[in-house]
Amino acid sequence: MTTTDATTLTRRSAIELAGMIARREITAAEAVEAHIARIEAVNPALNAVVVKRYAEARAEAQAADAAVARGETLGPLHGVPITIKESFALSGTPATSGLQTRATALATADDIYVVRLRRAGAIILGKTNVPQLLLYIESDNPVYGRTNNPWNRERTPGGSSGGQSAIIAAGGSPLGLASDIGGSIRVPATFCGLAGMKPTAGRTPDPSDFGLSAGEQAIVSQAGALARTVDDVALTIEILNGGRNPATEPPQPLGDSTAVDIAHLRVAYYTDDGTLAVAPAVRRAVVEAAGVLAGLGAQVVEWRPPEVPQAIDIFFGVLSADGGRGARQALAGSKVDPRIGQLIQLAGMPRPLLATLGGGLRLLGQRNAAAMLRNFGYHDTLHYWRLIEAQNAYKRRFAAALDNDEGGPFDLIICPACALPAFPHGASKDLVIAGGYAALYNVLGYPTGIVPVTRVRADEESQLKRSRDAVERAARQAEQGSAGLPVGVQVVARPWREHVALAAMRAIEERVRTRDDFPTTPVM
Repeated sequence: MTTTDATTLTRRSAIELAGMIARREITAAEAVEAHIARIEAVNPALNAVVVKRYAEARAEAQAADAAVARGETLGPLHGVPITIKESFALSGTPATSGLQTRATALATADDIYVVRLRRAGAIILGKTNVPQLLLYIESDNPVYGRTNNPWNRERTPGGSSGGQSAIIAAGGSPLGLASDIGGSIRVPATFCGLAGMKPTAGRTPDPSDFGLSAGEQAIVSQAGALARTVDDVALTIEILNGGRNPATEPPQPLGDSTAVDIAHLRVAYYTDDGTLAVAPAVRRAVVEAAGVLAGLGAQVVEWRPPEVPQAIDIFFGVLSADGGRGARQALAGSKVDPRIGQLIQLAGMPRPLLATLGGGLRLLGQRNAAAMLRNFGYHDTLHYWRLIEAQNAYKRRFAAALDNDEGGPFDLIICPACALPAFPHGASKDLVIAGGYAALYNVLGYPTGIVPVTRVRADEESQLKRSRDAVERAARQAEQGSAGLPVGVQVVARPWREHVALAAMRAIEERVRTRDDFPTTPVM
């Protein structure tokens, strides 16, 4: 295979590669070798793939080609090379979540979603980088180090599925297995110009038996997908679901996204949820995506979701309800990332001290940081129960707004996934609330996907005024120098209606991907 052929293969979608392998236009071995070569070319600059299994992948590719030669029935990803997030169990490899104490603990079996992808014919090339404990929206940890964004190496690809998004965007993998408890699929997708999806809470529960989410069931992590095309995301979600109508108990049927008539949908959109003002390019992307659906006949209405800051308080309150004890136990014996250390310290402080600290921050003009502190310091079961009651009440209020607000009942919501394009490295320490646009839908448990729309224009780098507030100052710095970075939009559906979101994502993708500013593979 020529160099040109290899480069072409790494720009193909997973569905295209599977079709070419099935038609014997290429071999699985050629597909695997092309993607290994691409990883080796770009990974030194990215540090995205942190566990490699090239020898095993090559052997599996030979077996896949033998199956084609025998005329066997092939799975939908037969012979297709993919990557998976480091936190998933893959037999013979560690799942450290950035903890040095877990670096030598090798999995003895595959997670259920790894099993399903392999049964579909996928060949796993390696595992991709994450933040420590999967707890912030950069991908940097003491075990593997920092992952860089292929669009700009001075920027993060996001987190916690940041290594996954970086290598897919750079062409080293066509799709990847990821997970999401607070934007961990959707923020990396928009930062790297990818499509992705977090399913409805309960459809694809994260099987990890380690980490902060293992015992906490109010806001739950879900397995999901990242890819360069919506069709690849749709196929992967179906595979992770165990099929369109899986033989599971209870069954979780998945609708047919190709049967959705966009013209019959009612769509709400918003660019400001009352937490952090969005960057100009993010605002433009949402308006343009909503306009695409309106142009296809959908009824599209500008809307304001109810009391989002309250939902974000619930999010941080639930995840810090143990006062950081679970995280401290998990971190014992490992070097602690400073961003994690800061969160744990806040979670463990007593309320009186936090109140004093909050008052001081407000006097210094740090209103966003002071507002965050109100979520910490509660370490009792009664407060946790009250949070769950508040969460359930908010879910009812949100559903009622979708049903009863002017223009409704709404089938879909189009909104930002993050207030900003990809942050400079280290900025997530001050920009925690920038990802609140995504975390809202973890509180609600709604299925939500990302579709890339555009890139930041030179005249959109910043319209923010100078501010004493550290969050607003970090947001202004993130916007500066952001020209050329990709921006996606979030497409949210009602629970268990992933197919409606996927249909809208596909429609948007079809209309914008031929534009000059559509995010394609970055030059590296």
